[in-house]
Amino acid sequence: MLDALTRLTTRRPRWVLAIALLAVIGAVVLGSGVADRLRAGQGTEDPSSESALAAEVLEDHFPDSRPNLILLVTAEDGVDDRAAAARGLGLAEGLAYEDGVAGVTSYWQTGSDELKSDDGTRALIAAHVSGDEAEAGEAVARLADRYGGDHGPLSVGVGGQTAVLNDIETTIAEDLVRSEVIALPLTLLILVWVFGSVVSASLPLLVGVVSIIGTNAVLWAIAGFTDVSVFAQNLTIALGLGLSIDYALLMVRRFRAELAAGSDPAGAALTTVRTAGRTVVFSALAISAALAAMLFFPLYFLRSFAYSGVAVVLLAALTSLVVLPAVLTLLGPRVNALDPRRLLRRGAADSPEEAADRRWARLTRTVMGRAPVFALAALALLIAVGLPFLRVEFGMADDRQLPAGVESREVMDTIRTDFGATATGALDVLVHEAPRDTDAGLLDDYAAALSRLDHVGEVRSPLGVHADGEHLRERTPVDALRESEDLAYIQVLPEDGVEDISLESQNLVRDIRAVDTPLEVSVTGQAAAVVDAQAAIAERVPTTLAAVVAGMLLLVYLLTGSVLLPLLSVLFNALSLTAMFGAVVWVFQDGNLSGVLGFTPTGFIDTALPVLMFCIAFGLSMDYGVFLLSRMREEYDRTGDHRAAVELGLRRTGGIITAAAVALAVVLIVIGASRVTNTMMLGWGVALAVIADATVVRCLLVPSVLRLTGRATWWAPGPLRRFHRAFDAVLGENAAEPGRARAATAPPGPPAPAPAPAPAAPEPLRENAEATRARD
Repeated sequence: MLDALTRLTTRRPRWVLAIALLAVIGAVVLGSGVADRLRAGQGTEDPSSESALAAEVLEDHFPDSRPNLILLVTAEDGVDDRAAAARGLGLAEGLAYEDGVAGVTSYWQTGSDELKSDDGTRALIAAHVSGDEAEAGEAVARLADRYGGDHGPLSVGVGGQTAVLNDIETTIAEDLVRSEVIALPLTLLILVWVFGSVVSASLPLLVGVVSIIGTNAVLWAIAGFTDVSVFAQNLTIALGLGLSIDYALLMVRRFRAELAAGSDPAGAALTTVRTAGRTVVFSALAISAALAAMLFFPLYFLRSFAYSGVAVVLLAALTSLVVLPAVLTLLGPRVNALDPRRLLRRGAADSPEEAADRRWARLTRTVMGRAPVFALAALALLIAVGLPFLRVEFGMADDRQLPAGVESREVMDTIRTDFGATATGALDVLVHEAPRDTDAGLLDDYAAALSRLDHVGEVRSPLGVHADGEHLRERTPVDALRESEDLAYIQVLPEDGVEDISLESQNLVRDIRAVDTPLEVSVTGQAAAVVDAQAAIAERVPTTLAAVVAGMLLLVYLLTGSVLLPLLSVLFNALSLTAMFGAVVWVFQDGNLSGVLGFTPTGFIDTALPVLMFCIAFGLSMDYGVFLLSRMREEYDRTGDHRAAVELGLRRTGGIITAAAVALAVVLIVIGASRVTNTMMLGWGVALAVIADATVVRCLLVPSVLRLTGRATWWAPGPLRRFHRAFDAVLGENAAEPGRARAATAPPGPPAPAPAPAPAAPEPLRENAEATRARD
């Protein structure tokens, strides 16, 4: 299979590159408008949940209960000053006549103290802007230009959910441009140093650019029929560059080694795809399986990362297996051209690769010589760093993920500090089939029961009208009912000091839902959305974990033919994630280093972030594991010596894994330099997981544990061994028992002389580690 693919690309390399160029041009044209199709919303709500469905009903029938535009009006002489009041009332009335605006409520219309700040210098105008997310965003941007700024004695700031989303989208777009400008040159410098050739270093960037452009086109198409989060573009850049570096690094190094061994360019490309290409295939399948697991969740925030992640992984692998071999075939020995390290090597006896090989050999011998000590030390370190995750608290990201100084963030901060929980933290209880006349007391009884719950500050009940227009109570009239059905809603305000999204507010949602009442009710609001999102995630986590683990077990078995290695690989990957999760809680939840990184801690982690980070980091850990295990298996099949296979596998791949991890970590850290906290958390967290996996896990834990497991590492029952040999044959490999060299990987040539007769009872070649190292 791989041989046929390579012959196609190496026999007609110019045709392959021409077709690839046309495809890239088409992707550029198609994907250039992808940003306009992506959604800036949080995407962390379950659309089928009680809170989401109730929110839709309230938005349709009681739009003033769901304000998404808030004007913060400041008057130096006080909002009750005659001139300020007249101008404020005029702003509210003018806003009410704007197209698409409904349910305008202001302090000057209602006289409500909740809409006036404690010091009397600020007041609120709240409104609902109709339309979908894109339409509302455009309308709010237009209204912000018209109503924001100075209006006589008043100064107006624009906030609210839609304004926050607009600012998030703008900030992410600016950060993405900055990330690309910084990441590409830094990555090129790292690759030039690693490869020792400007030509070789440019190839991973070529693969990365092609995969990113292609993924943008895929996202453009997907966004035409489903919601895709704007945050997905961050993953496209990080994985597009990171995996392209991994795959191209592996392929180019093997190609250069084959050239140095005397192969012609076409033969070297064939061997490269047959060996390194096989590793790329397994790596891409492993990462795609981990990322695709996010499709199990109904939150479009997570599903968006599955779309972008799987697309960029498969495109990076496809480009590495089709386009890259064609480029290498045309370049031939010129792939080593332009070596800037040549001046530094003058007078040196060995090349950097030879010096690095000796360092890896010493490290491997040291670790395997004291295997129990290093295994226990690595295990203890990873568990200790991960302990803070035991106190994790979940919530939903709000405007505080924006940097300080952004107008919508400043408006919402002011509301939190000067206006209490009324403006942002109210819980809405929708009453379906609101009772009439004789049964109207049921609403009062229910409201009274709600008022007795812990952490309840005030209950406003009931707010609404019957279908015939008869008011349930003349307290806050609402005339937005547009369909012939009976509805009402009750507002529950948390007591002072209770954050909008906190454990207390989430427990309050659960307590409200537990109140016994004959009424049919639904609870919505920010805290209710968090509770429902947590329930949706918790319900699907077991299925997702089972699918990911099962996929990894199968892939590692197909790669190695072992029964034990798949289990160890899953364990190693899980341990590499502990450092990431512990650090995320310590830094972003607890607020340590918040001053250095420049974010505002909220005391919780966005509910969806751990799932996203798990899938990404688990897949990347499998990537490095596949690199290492593939080479170990190749050496074990050749020699039958387990210890030599582990040592030589780490020597040959340690430099590649380290270089790939450093390059990917640089890209992730640049992404993590975003001014949006969720993106910052994603970039820094996954970068830490990558570094921990490439150092503590791959350099210390894996060789020490495999030294202890010995030859049992490669054991499999007879039926599984036979199935694995058949699978290898499908990929184009000649299956062999350990210790028997596989068939030559060079391209077909003249017939080789007949081999000497084999002994009567052939035994697998068992060379000790010293003999293997001497021969190498």
